[in-house]
Amino acid sequence: MGTEIEPKNERLACDGNIAVAYGVMLCRPDVMSFLPITPQHGMLTQLYQFHCSGLIDAEIVEAEGEQSAMSIVNAASACGSRTFISSSAAGLYFAWDAFKATYSLRLPVVMVNVSREECPPAIVVHSQQDIVGARDQGWIQIYPENCQDCLDMVLMAYRLAEDKEVLLPVIVCMDGFYLSHLTEVVDVPARAEVDRFLAPLQETERVKLTADPVSICGAGFVDQDLAQVRYEYCEAMERAKGKFAEIDGEFAKTFGRNCGGLVQEYRTDDAEVVLVTLGTVTGTARVAVDRKRAEGLKVGLVRVTMLRPLPRERLREALQGKKAVGVIDRNICFGCNCGGLFMDVKSVLYDLDDRPRAVNFIDGIGGLDISVDHLEKAIDIAYRASLDRSVPEVTWLALER
Repeated sequence: MGTEIEPKNERLACDGNIAVAYGVMLCRPDVMSFLPITPQHGMLTQLYQFHCSGLIDAEIVEAEGEQSAMSIVNAASACGSRTFISSSAAGLYFAWDAFKATYSLRLPVVMVNVSREECPPAIVVHSQQDIVGARDQGWIQIYPENCQDCLDMVLMAYRLAEDKEVLLPVIVCMDGFYLSHLTEVVDVPARAEVDRFLAPLQETERVKLTADPVSICGAGFVDQDLAQVRYEYCEAMERAKGKFAEIDGEFAKTFGRNCGGLVQEYRTDDAEVVLVTLGTVTGTARVAVDRKRAEGLKVGLVRVTMLRPLPRERLREALQGKKAVGVIDRNICFGCNCGGLFMDVKSVLYDLDDRPRAVNFIDGIGGLDISVDHLEKAIDIAYRASLDRSVPEVTWLALER
C-alpha cells in the first residue's frame, strides 16, 4: 500500500459514480466487495484507483457473484468492520438471500444501488423498478437528487447505519444513468472534516443476536424469540427517522449544506396542489412548479428523501390541507396498477380528516425521460382531480395523447 495522500477540500466536475467513490473513500471502509454491472462500473473503477494510490486502506474482495459479495461484507460487518458494497438490478436480486440476511442480523452495511430496469425487453435503461421493489426488505432507503447528494448521502449513511440506536443497513438509492453518468460540480470535503463528522461512531457496539461469538446464523430463532427480534427491528427503524433528521442538521452545520431532511418542501405554504417526487425527477418538477406558478396556479412540491422507513409524520404535515396530491412514480406495483410511492402516500393520507384527492402518474419507465411538459400536464390533471372525481386515479404520462 502506498503512502496516503490526505484529501483536501476541493471542487470537482464529476459524475454521480465518482461522487459516490469519493464519499466512500472519505469514510475509510475496512472491507469492500462488489462486481461491475452497468451503470455502476465507473464507481468501482474509481474505488480501485483510490485503493492503488493509497487513499483507501481497505481489503477489496473480488467475489464470483453478488451473493458471495453480499455474504462477504455481511461477515466482515459482523466482525466489526466498516463495509461497502454496490450493485444494480439483476445484481441486487442475485444477492437476495444474503441481502435479506443483512437486516435480519442488524448489520450496519452501507450499499449504493444504481437503479435500472431489471428484466427484458428493456434492461440497460433507467427506472426505479429494482430498488422500489425492494423497499420492504428491511434496509433503510435514501434517495439522492443530484451528484452532490450522492457524495453527501454516503457520509450520512455511515453515520446513520452505525449509530448505536439504529444499527441497520442503509442503501443510497441512486438513479442509474441520470446520476451515474451525469457530470455536475461537486464539493468534496477534507478527510479531517469527515473524520470529525463520523467521530461519534467510535464507541459503537454491535447488536449480538446469539451468545456464540462465532456464529451469525439466525436459524435458531423461532416463535417468540423471532417475534422479539422483528419487534426490536421495527423499533430501530422508527428511531432511524429521527436520527436521520438530526444527522442531516448536523451535516449542515459541519459542511454548510444538507439533503433536506426526511421530506423537502418547495413552495408548499399556500399550495392547493402538490407533486410528490423521489430522486432525480425532483429538479425537473421544480421547473414545472415554477412555470405553473407563473400562470397563477398555487402548486408546490414535496420531495421524499427517505422512503424506508416511511416518514409518515412529515408527509402528513406537508400534505395536510391540500386539495390534490399528484405522485410521480418511475416504477410499477404489478397487480395494483400503480406505483410504489403512490401506495405509500395514499396510506399516509388515509388518517387525515380532510383528505386531498390523490392521483398517480407513471412515467420514466424503460428509460423514457420525464420532461417538464409531462410534469406540467401532471399538475393540470391533479388540479382537475381536485374538482372532478371522475378523473382517473392513475395516468401513464408518456401514453397520454
